[in-house]
Amino acid sequence: MSSGAPTTSVKTEEPKPPAPGAAPPTGRPHRLSWRRMLLIGGGVLILAGGLWWIGIPWIDRALNTVSTDDAYVSDHVTFVASRVSGQVVRVLVDDNNRVHEGDVLVDLDPEPYQVRVEIATAAVVAAKADLVAALAATRGLVGKGRSLRFNLQHAIEQVDNQVALLRANVATLESQKASLGLARANFARATKLVATRTISEEDYDQQRAAFLVAEAQVKQALEGVYQTRVSLGLPAIPPQGKDLAYTPADLDETFSSVRQAQSQLMEVAGELGVVASSYDLTPKKMIEEFMHRDPGGNIDVIYGEIIKQAPLVQQAQSKVLQAQRNLDQANLDRSYCRVYAEIDGIVSRRNVNPGNNVQAGQQLMALQSTRDIWVDANFKETQLAELRLGQHVDLYADMYGGRKTFKGHVSGFTTGTGSTLALLPPENATGNFVKVVQRLPVRIDLDDYDPDQVPLFIGLSMTPYVYVKQPPTGPYAGDILQPYLTPRLARRLSPGSPAPKP
Repeated sequence: MSSGAPTTSVKTEEPKPPAPGAAPPTGRPHRLSWRRMLLIGGGVLILAGGLWWIGIPWIDRALNTVSTDDAYVSDHVTFVASRVSGQVVRVLVDDNNRVHEGDVLVDLDPEPYQVRVEIATAAVVAAKADLVAALAATRGLVGKGRSLRFNLQHAIEQVDNQVALLRANVATLESQKASLGLARANFARATKLVATRTISEEDYDQQRAAFLVAEAQVKQALEGVYQTRVSLGLPAIPPQGKDLAYTPADLDETFSSVRQAQSQLMEVAGELGVVASSYDLTPKKMIEEFMHRDPGGNIDVIYGEIIKQAPLVQQAQSKVLQAQRNLDQANLDRSYCRVYAEIDGIVSRRNVNPGNNVQAGQQLMALQSTRDIWVDANFKETQLAELRLGQHVDLYADMYGGRKTFKGHVSGFTTGTGSTLALLPPENATGNFVKVVQRLPVRIDLDDYDPDQVPLFIGLSMTPYVYVKQPPTGPYAGDILQPYLTPRLARRLSPGSPAPKP
């Protein structure tokens, strides 16, 4: 080829860039379909797994439970107050501190109460000394009573002796009468014989003198009988048809000296608190009744019991008891100078500082229980048909999201809806009535709640799910109202006692 001959050149076209949105070309189209199928399969598996783990439980819960988002945590609040008045010297806690039952919260100045304790102690010592004196005086009265009892017995014996003397005098009178009869007969014979000069004048005079002496002796014996009868309080001449030796059978119990001795004994017995069943009792009946105070008739036991029950001793013992109780109250008031926590809880609303003067009953702070908590769930009235005591409940706190499930059970229903128990309940009778679905507070108690691990605070929002399809368990399971709290049931529901059978 000559150098002047035209030359031809071959142009190579550069590849055009792909259009926007178009898939890049590949030389191996069959690999693209496998990847797409793999991605689609993974998505299907993920969707199926989500449906299995989330969708099915949600559907199951929706079909088997009743729920509400109007629920919150409640607990008991114990207001700490001083039982006595005084000046605060120490406050050992502050708001939000956790305390155990028995921890010291506040100390009051104990000095004024210590003075009261010492005064009360002195009063107890004086009362005990008065008791010793009362016992001594009572023993003296008992000794006097025993002496008067012997006086009564002696008076009875004297009357019996007088009665015996009367009978002896009557016997002597009868003997003198017999002697007088003999002397009279002898004198009559002597009178006849002296007329015939059979006996001498001297013998006659002797018989006459013997007769006169016998007659005088009869008169003397009769006067002795009269005197003895009068000394016994009897008429000198007995009633018609009675002989001179006649005396009433109960003379030794109705005689004046016996009655006087009995009255003196009854006076001392009254001071000892021993009162006969009747003031008309005879001495013997009174003594017999006295001996019956002990079944065995042991006089020492009787007197020992009388000393214990004597009014003086009882009064002194009452004063000792009163003084001792005043001392106990003073010691109790002194112990109240230290204020303790009555429950496990958290301190809140502290409003006391050292130096404050507090009055009895003044609120110092509040303790919110960390263990005795529950959930008040306000269910709509249309949700209450299947709710029963003992039904199992799952609870979720907004504070923990869905990470923690609390277990519980339905334990009670409030007797009125929130609107009727409000401070100003609605007055539907005025005619301004709009029907609104009411809500009833349902109490849910937590099971196996541990505040140290996952604490709940009062007022936190909760979402309960009540399993109405599962059979309820526990006390009163399946009921709507709890039974009447009788004393026997209250003892069974006390801490540490087993739950009553449904």
